[in-house]
Amino acid sequence: MRKPLVAGNWKMNGSRESVSALIDGLTTGLTQFAKDGLVNDIEVAVFPSAVFVQQVENALSSTNVAWGLQNICTAESGAYTGEASVAMAKDFGCKLVLVGHSERRAIYGETDADVATKVERAGLAGLVPVLCVGESLEERQEGRTDEVVARQIKAVLKNSAPESLTELVIAYEPVWAIGTGLTATPEQAQEAHAAIRGLLAEHDADMAARTRILYGGSVKGSNAAEIFAGADVDGGLVGGASLDVQDFLTICRAAG
Repeated sequence: MRKPLVAGNWKMNGSRESVSALIDGLTTGLTQFAKDGLVNDIEVAVFPSAVFVQQVENALSSTNVAWGLQNICTAESGAYTGEASVAMAKDFGCKLVLVGHSERRAIYGETDADVATKVERAGLAGLVPVLCVGESLEERQEGRTDEVVARQIKAVLKNSAPESLTELVIAYEPVWAIGTGLTATPEQAQEAHAAIRGLLAEHDADMAARTRILYGGSVKGSNAAEIFAGADVDGGLVGGASLDVQDFLTICRAAG
């Protein structure tokens, strides 16, 4: 049985004050849910900006909420200004790392090969790589969704050591739905997730059964329950709504 995961990607947002308030609200809400017998069977994680990881570690180390980096370097160490390594992530208690987010691919030119290297580094270091895949609006309109997503995933399956993929999580994030207010319908989300699981099954049946596939792309408290109802939807990677503690808690509850 795959345990649902709801993860908040805070992107480049926040301040000491707002991060403190967000964490306080989140932990208080989740504690109350636990008392009420809710969301006991889900995992919750947050991906703060790297400058806030120490603050997040201090605040969450005694809770069940995990945290991770939004990106890692392909190298272990060295002259890579502005980057962070898997060793640094582990040093600050990170359990997960985002890899291949569409913004990293589009803005910073990360290739499928770069992403595969990062997945492998993260997995071999004992971190959970959350692999982001998804198509642009043009690619969807051209009927190329499955082709694009398959290319992105196959690059990882082909170029990453099998032992690095044991805890792999895949986040399907249609690029056209990220930060636009547009959202895939529950049917579209399930269709894409089913195709991803089918692709994994062709590679390894056990891997297909255990791999959690999250939906990301304008997930909100108002649409989460419908989206999460899909048989192959195992939670969500939440962007903007993760900065609103009540909305994020509603999403967590929808996954429980």
